[in-house]
Amino acid sequence: MNPSTSSSPYPPRHRWKVLAAGVAANAAFSVAFSGIPMTAVLMRTGYQLDNATLGLVLGLMGLGIAVSELPWGMLTDRWGDRPVLLTGLGGTALALLAMALWAAPGARQVPGLGMLAAGLLLVGLLGGSVNGASGRAVMTWFDASERGLAMSLRQTAVPLGGAIGALALPFVALHWGFAALYCLLAALCALGALLAWAWVHEPAASAPRAGAGAQAASQGGPLRDARVWRIVLGIGILCAPQFAVLSFGTVFLHDFGHVGLGLVTATMVFTQIGAMVMRVWSGRWTDRRRNRPAYLRACSLLSAGLFAALAALVLAAGSQAADAWALRAALVVLLGMSGVCVSAWHGVAYTELATLAGAARAGTALGMANTSVFLVCFVTPFSIPHLLTLQGWTLVWLAASACALVALPLLVPAAVDGYPKLEAKAVGRST
Repeated sequence: MNPSTSSSPYPPRHRWKVLAAGVAANAAFSVAFSGIPMTAVLMRTGYQLDNATLGLVLGLMGLGIAVSELPWGMLTDRWGDRPVLLTGLGGTALALLAMALWAAPGARQVPGLGMLAAGLLLVGLLGGSVNGASGRAVMTWFDASERGLAMSLRQTAVPLGGAIGALALPFVALHWGFAALYCLLAALCALGALLAWAWVHEPAASAPRAGAGAQAASQGGPLRDARVWRIVLGIGILCAPQFAVLSFGTVFLHDFGHVGLGLVTATMVFTQIGAMVMRVWSGRWTDRRRNRPAYLRACSLLSAGLFAALAALVLAAGSQAADAWALRAALVVLLGMSGVCVSAWHGVAYTELATLAGAARAGTALGMANTSVFLVCFVTPFSIPHLLTLQGWTLVWLAASACALVALPLLVPAAVDGYPKLEAKAVGRST
């Protein structure tokens, strides 16, 4: 049960509206962030890019998010969730409208690379606001017995937006062009801002949340806590295989597997929906069992194994993948399973991190994590073309497997040394 909020003008059930607004904000931006790479094949043609330039362009939005995440998170701790969400989502909508006007390719001209790059970078800089703000709202409105589920529900917004993007954006870009695509994304961000304005409010200052103070990081805050930095680095590194699937999964299936656009789209939609379902299940399951470290360990090891199997399949297939239906099917299945597994752990890891930092500093801690995540998001698509040049797709998926293994000792000790004992005390106080 949540602590009493009798001094608040909002009843306890209002926390679900706050969560819904946070999900909508994250989903709106995720449609852009995760959906635009789903149009990679069309973007490569429409903007007349090679693979290296495509990787750079796709990474720029992630770079913008990485640069802005920590400042947005610190502003959220200072200003609150509502003004940050309104500013960020409103600015993102305006930036996307500007791209529709000046950075969309048409029948008569192709915009310069600089215009496209600047537009995507600006979208990333402004859209980075949604992650820390909505995460802090979860920490302030939900107590320890519900945070894993609530944070995981919030995190489902990312694959939900990605699934919508994978399903809709290639179709929109193919039939109506990139100007219509950017207008659609702007409208979604504006809708997210409207819901934030209506529902996102601070809980009463006098209404404590279970564990909010007991689990604060060291006296210097998250930026000076080594435990926080370890889990931040682990989260970032484990995102590299996920971004490899999201940014170049369509190119891999199209170029190597010679898979049609319909099946490519279906594979990416399955990946996003599967990740969404797994995030909800894992949040509830680990809330009940309080076994988040074990779950993170299992996700890391299974992801490493799946990507190693994908690399082995590519190596075995060689140049014959396009000539064997069974091999193409196996590539689709393995890529989809790998993408689901490496995307399923986010809610659990973010709950660990936010609980370790404490609700009052959750915005900063989540900003740190998302800075790490989106630096990796920039580096990953930028690096993949170079790995392809060296040793092809086998090296790409082996590198993804290695990243999952490297993340394991960073994520699990941070969780084991950090929150569980403290959270157990907090749960005991709240029951």
